[in-house]
Amino acid sequence: MRKLLSAVFLGVIWLQPAHAQNLQRQPSTCLAIADNLRTPEVPVQFASLSTPANDAQYSVRISYQGHSTYLIESPGGIKIATDYAGWLIDSVTPDVVTMNHAHSSHYTSSPDPKIAHVYKGWPTEGEPAAYHDVIEDVLLRNVTTDILRFGTEKDGNSIFIFEIAGLCIGHLGHLHHRLSEEYYGKIGRLDVVMVPVDGGLTMTHVSAREILKRLRSSVVLPMHVRSFDGMPRFLNYLGGDFPVQQQKKNELVLSLNNLPKQPTVIILPGVGNYAPLDE
Repeated sequence: MRKLLSAVFLGVIWLQPAHAQNLQRQPSTCLAIADNLRTPEVPVQFASLSTPANDAQYSVRISYQGHSTYLIESPGGIKIATDYAGWLIDSVTPDVVTMNHAHSSHYTSSPDPKIAHVYKGWPTEGEPAAYHDVIEDVLLRNVTTDILRFGTEKDGNSIFIFEIAGLCIGHLGHLHHRLSEEYYGKIGRLDVVMVPVDGGLTMTHVSAREILKRLRSSVVLPMHVRSFDGMPRFLNYLGGDFPVQQQKKNELVLSLNNLPKQPTVIILPGVGNYAPLDE
């Protein structure tokens, strides 16, 4: 009997690390809320109803750093650079960088060694990129999409999603194609979405409008403007369904408490010409 109890005790000790590891994996609130929204019988109370106003603990700071790079700063001070090509307008060293390799303007082969976390959005050793990591007060995960250029590169691009202070922030990367129901299920709810608006090298403006209408993100941040008329053409395709705000300051401070009441395009300085075209 004593031997049996000892064996059971050792078995519990042996299993404990794996069990503890599972407990440490933080669930995605963006996916959980998205699932609830798809289930009519499950009531949902939005966190914005109880989030204190002007509380830095619940605020995320976003600034535009050029091309497809936004700098996202968490309440805990974690700095994230999206589609990082090795430089930022602001003289800061990010803690986290995400990269895609469709073009050299979306990644660097030699990131600063001071950067603690480097996430490549393309396959390595034949396996698709797959991340679900907690970095202090940030949950980072990705959803892979295909690159359609000179053929198809399966899982060549990553949509990176950052869950910070209750906000779900998505960066579509160098997205080339429409999204199926499976993709929307993997992405979940996005409060903020960063979308390429060139209309050619990535997805078309028609596809971009379809995706934004489906996601219904409160804040739409354009990026990847490749021509002088790229932004106005993108806005024209969106039509009047998305109000447009141009910011004079290259800084956006967001929380669940101050999101726009309807999906809104917010253009930070340097993103591109925003004057509408007469067509």
